[in-house]
Amino acid sequence: MAREIVLDTETTGFEPQLGHRLVELAALEIEEFLPTGRTFHVYIDPERDMPPEAEKVHGLSAAFLKGKPKFAEPQISQAFLAFVGDAPIIAHNASFDRAFVNHELAQVGLDILPEGRWIDTLAMAKKRFPGMHNSLDALCKRYKISLSEREKHGALIDARLLAAVYLELKGGRERGLELVAEQSKIQYVGARGDNAYAARPRPLARRSTEEERARHASFILEVMKNDTLWKKHGL
Repeated sequence: MAREIVLDTETTGFEPQLGHRLVELAALEIEEFLPTGRTFHVYIDPERDMPPEAEKVHGLSAAFLKGKPKFAEPQISQAFLAFVGDAPIIAHNASFDRAFVNHELAQVGLDILPEGRWIDTLAMAKKRFPGMHNSLDALCKRYKISLSEREKHGALIDARLLAAVYLELKGGRERGLELVAEQSKIQYVGARGDNAYAARPRPLARRSTEEERARHASFILEVMKNDTLWKKHGL
């Protein structure tokens, strides 16, 4: 089965080259476009302050993040790479997440995740819906994916939403509905179609014995005095 990783991040800003860092990293495993239930999720001490405008987006304060593991620690960097493995990585506006993840990996001397491994759902959405708003929120609303659990941006909840959006962009739910519709159509024809009451291709074998049929015929003659009706129906 095709294994893919849906990824999302939260950061202190927009430019890792200007000293901005990861503060939350989430990865969610899917197979054949459906989540398997396996996830990787960590909060990260960025070893710097949290700009107020960034905190307004994700709600993660410097006080909350202080003392959390640092990216360089194996429980984050090595564990993350082990979880991702060699699977393709799906992200919304993938160049943003890729820049931060690869910056952090390079800082600790680990191999980066090359651009060819990344699938950008924003690019997919722009191709599907040219000229429209294609943010994650807009796509969730377009596909009627509930945002009820999401008060602020969070890497794990956004990864889950993105997995649902990715399924829609790939036509997964549509294929599922088509399959259900086709199965329903088959059941309908079998139950109520033109041939529903046609003769059996193989008549059922008689379960009565010759002796039982003879006794039944005698009973009919005795009670009905005339067996014409029964013979008409082959009884």
